[in-house]
Amino acid sequence: MMHFVIMSARLWRRRPAYSGRWDAARLSPVVLTVLIAALAFSTPREIAVSRLLPAAPALAAAMWPVLPTILLGAFCLLVMIVLSFFHTDLGTQYTSAAIIAVTLAAAYGSHVRRQREDMLFHVRLVADAAQKVLLRPLPRRIEGVEIESLYLAAQEQARIGGDFYEAIGTPYGVRLLIGDVRGKGLSAVGAASAVIGCFREAAYDEPDLQGIIHRLETTVTRHSAAFPAQDQPEHFATALLAEIPHGGGHLRLLNCGHPPPLIAHCGKVRVLEPAIASPPLNLAALIGDRYWVEIVAFGPGDQLLLYTDGVSETRDHSGEFFPLPDWMRRQGTLQPRELLDQLHRDLLQHSGGRLDDDIAALALRCSSAQDRGAADVQG
Repeated sequence: MMHFVIMSARLWRRRPAYSGRWDAARLSPVVLTVLIAALAFSTPREIAVSRLLPAAPALAAAMWPVLPTILLGAFCLLVMIVLSFFHTDLGTQYTSAAIIAVTLAAAYGSHVRRQREDMLFHVRLVADAAQKVLLRPLPRRIEGVEIESLYLAAQEQARIGGDFYEAIGTPYGVRLLIGDVRGKGLSAVGAASAVIGCFREAAYDEPDLQGIIHRLETTVTRHSAAFPAQDQPEHFATALLAEIPHGGGHLRLLNCGHPPPLIAHCGKVRVLEPAIASPPLNLAALIGDRYWVEIVAFGPGDQLLLYTDGVSETRDHSGEFFPLPDWMRRQGTLQPRELLDQLHRDLLQHSGGRLDDDIAALALRCSSAQDRGAADVQG
């Protein structure tokens, strides 16, 4: 009978989310049943350990499907009946009735839990699809620029948030966007989606970065008016635009209140603080709409790290921020993918495995002529 219970529990595999191996937690109802049964047969009748048998199907309801839960309850009832042949004054009728009642309630609870898990499973599928639209996979190379991305949600269950990025090859060169909508929840996701959608159009149409940022400013203003957030009167977002023209040699940066990027140039790491600050999106009406573009050398072998404040503001147990510039200086000449993988590991180590904010990052490397030739051969 017990073997049949364990075999029937494989119905858990009905959904992909439950296809993992059985672990100690999932087997705990069986362990509890065996333990209670063994104690009931080996201890004096005055202790009446058998009265604990209804706990086993109750525990099974928290992690098993309906049929295995019922079968476990039936096995507990069988144990109680067999035990009554050895001890006739255990109150078998009352304990059996309790097993039946608890098993029926547990089966119903298991059914409700499964329905909610199925609903959550489908919601996550929709969220995954939405994330692929909002933060679609970036090409690993655009012209002579290698690009890799990193996105980490502060909560394990989260799929999308207010951090965003994009990279596009345009007639004006490679154009990149990274930013962070202030706020949480679906309102922040909606604002981020509006900004990315506008950038994907404006990056092809506007001849300069100021034209793009003006269109992004208009988009955020309209979205904030159409969909006001409950936790704040209006949305605003930090954003960083970067442009690497055809042929490379330099890049243009327009920083609207965003954390400054890091560049590794000629073996030295530098923080690209803007000389003149530009206003975040949707705050131009308050502090002016003058936007400043800066030009920075960006030659073969140089690397650029763009990131949101979730990276630089990651804290350890003592409250110290993650030392991003010093960390970057210690990485040497890692490839973009290796750089972001190492950043991921070190952020988790610094924070003790818990992130307090969403994290987005882009790593770029200007390929040398040798790298481009090797890429062409592989292609």
